[in-house]
Amino acid sequence: MAQKAKPAAKSETGWRGSREGWLGAAYEVLIREGIDAVKILPLADRLGLSRTSFYWFFKDRDALLAALAEMWDARTTAPLTAACAAYAETETEAMLNVIGCFLRPETFDARLEFAMRGWGLQDGAIMAQIGAADQARLAALVALLERWGHSAGDADVRARTIYLVQIGYIALRSEESLETRLGRIPHYVEIYTGRPPESREMARFRARFIP
Repeated sequence: MAQKAKPAAKSETGWRGSREGWLGAAYEVLIREGIDAVKILPLADRLGLSRTSFYWFFKDRDALLAALAEMWDARTTAPLTAACAAYAETETEAMLNVIGCFLRPETFDARLEFAMRGWGLQDGAIMAQIGAADQARLAALVALLERWGHSAGDADVRARTIYLVQIGYIALRSEESLETRLGRIPHYVEIYTGRPPESREMARFRARFIP
């Protein structure tokens, strides 16, 4: 009777994976289990790679964590500030650009945002990064509103309303269907800007999410 083949041992010199693979695995662990679970050996086991493979791509765990923080910035703050600066024919269309940013994980990764804020409760340096991101996001919203004629004080309060509502959605892990969210958006736009979007603007907006 033929012997069963033994499982292949992890190679110290074979395929090492990729930087993106290690970072992607760390991302999945962070959003599901929290920062304390992001450790090199469990990640290696998860990927089926040797522990030493990690060091081809990252100097140490701190370097991996720094890369996660960079990923968070790229998946949240960068697209939001870009949405605030995007071309729009009207103020209400400009606000729809901002709201639309929050509706897709590709343009605002809410799961990563939630995980980062949990991480920040344990790490003062991360909390400082989150605070800086909060200020940058608010500044982008204020600039958008001022471009459309709001006074500095009015723009500040409206920007905080927009931002704190969205962070509240994330903190509470609020679950709404896309249709429910879309139905509420005209009212949010009116609260945020002082005027409702036109029906043609909402039609174009809906078409971005419901073909």
